[in-house]
Amino acid sequence: MGFWSSVFTIVKKDLVLELQGKEIVTTNCFFALLVLVVFNFAFDMSALEIKKSAAGLLWIAFFFAGSLTMNQSFLHEKENDCLSALMLAPLDRSSIYVGKMIVNLILMMLAELMIITIFIFLFNVNVMERFFWQLASLLFGTTGFIIVGTLIAAISVNLRAKEILGPLLMFPVVVPVVIAAVSFSDGLINGESMEGLYAWLKILIAFDIIYLVVSLLVFEKLVEE
Repeated sequence: MGFWSSVFTIVKKDLVLELQGKEIVTTNCFFALLVLVVFNFAFDMSALEIKKSAAGLLWIAFFFAGSLTMNQSFLHEKENDCLSALMLAPLDRSSIYVGKMIVNLILMMLAELMIITIFIFLFNVNVMERFFWQLASLLFGTTGFIIVGTLIAAISVNLRAKEILGPLLMFPVVVPVVIAAVSFSDGLINGESMEGLYAWLKILIAFDIIYLVVSLLVFEKLVEE
């Protein structure tokens, strides 16, 4: 089986399972609503003050919701030792990682859409006014997070305390992406010129490439161990 055929098969399998059970989407939707409602009551600020803090609040919600997505991404493979069966199958093992990563990215972008919609409704601040660039911020920031998170989820799936160890291992690694994504989004929301924001976008893209190359190189070895 070819690389992209294997990737497509894994993506299709996981999306069908998610459509049947709706476990990740339901969890993320509930979590997003809970976090933003808490933010709404906890921060008694004007619209201008909320606008200054919007990027930080949004990315906190994104990354915490994303950690839930990561923890569940390999749970189906744990049942009946399916991950070992996938590793023994006649396919490029890196396609397993890429397929899982694409599924996580799709689910995470859906969660972010829900979070942004709820945020705009609760706080009455349009964070998507510069739509194209904000979409680029979401895509590249989320991609860096997903690349690392999927690798960590594969490593920690058989650990007893994976719900705790996963985020503990993941967040220190993605700190550069978090800083760049929050800074880029904040500049877009508060009307800064693109000349001063290109550096953050370049940092996001650079770290996405570095994370992806490293993850593809080490995935097979780490999963085998």
